[in-house]
Amino acid sequence: MYITCLDVEGVLVPEIWVAFAEASGIPELKRTTRDEPDYNKLMRWRLDTLKAHGLGIKEIQETISKIDPLPGAKDFLDELRSFTQVILLSDTFTEFAMPLMEKLGHPTLFCNSLEIAENGEITDFKMRVENSKLTTVKALQSIGFETIASGDSYNDLGMIQASKAGFLFRSTDKIKADYPQIPAYETYEELLGAIKNAMK
Repeated sequence: MYITCLDVEGVLVPEIWVAFAEASGIPELKRTTRDEPDYNKLMRWRLDTLKAHGLGIKEIQETISKIDPLPGAKDFLDELRSFTQVILLSDTFTEFAMPLMEKLGHPTLFCNSLEIAENGEITDFKMRVENSKLTTVKALQSIGFETIASGDSYNDLGMIQASKAGFLFRSTDKIKADYPQIPAYETYEELLGAIKNAMK
């Protein structure tokens, strides 16, 4: 039996931090896991940047409330869920993701959580497990599932490489050049076809 594991940001919804960087006028917050492989380092830097600008959960959630899934994402996900189980594996946070999951039809999402002070300052973050995407794929495999995985960033490479089949989707030229052995696709139609072929 197969489970398809998908990254969320960049694959189904726009990058939340990029959208917030544009809304807040802080261009350096556009830095994502496409640019920085060390997620902990990236998040510590993000939290320091938010604190320096006096921004917190309220401002980020206001931006998220205006974000819609990428064009075609819901149809892609609906079709994918019609023939395979799907788990969205994300390094985002419950406090960010829930409004977007509603717009995608409430798919299964494994993500992380934030620690938020009474004044709305995001003081810390808590990862669900270490190296959560790869750890989750290995756990699924240990109970008898074959996994197929797709994502766009450095933090997706572990789950992609550990799966029976794995694909880059709308990734960067650098990641595609560094990992030429991983098939890379740009459209949902191509990705659906690749997933269906992998399940044959």
